[in-house]
Amino acid sequence: MKTQIVFAALLAVAAALPRPDDDSQEAAILSDDRVQPEGGAYSVAFETENGIQVSESASAGEEGQSNSQGVFRFPLDNGEIAEVKWVANEFGFQPESSLLPVAPAFPHPIPEFVLEQIRFAEEQRRNADSDEDK
Repeated sequence: MKTQIVFAALLAVAAALPRPDDDSQEAAILSDDRVQPEGGAYSVAFETENGIQVSESASAGEEGQSNSQGVFRFPLDNGEIAEVKWVANEFGFQPESSLLPVAPAFPHPIPEFVLEQIRFAEEQRRNADSDEDK
């Protein structure tokens, strides 16, 4: 089921790509290689003439799931090639790409309300320690 969702998401990304300005909405398939599912293992790879490339493979996981990994690439408007590598297993879907947003580098400024909570917790800890000493 997880694999079907991932594959559907990949197809949705490919379908959402900008189309050429001409009336052509179709892209010829240059290659299409598939190994049918057997015991949780499969593979699929295809490439289209408009620069879309998808590759995915899976093996049976220890908990009955398919552990899959893959990559998809597509051209951006500026001519660069976008690439997303991913793994889907018992730990969930884990994409990796320079296109994805990242959290700010640490250390970043800690908000004042967080610092106040830390000070309050330390004060309570000191009070509890001094009560135990009595």
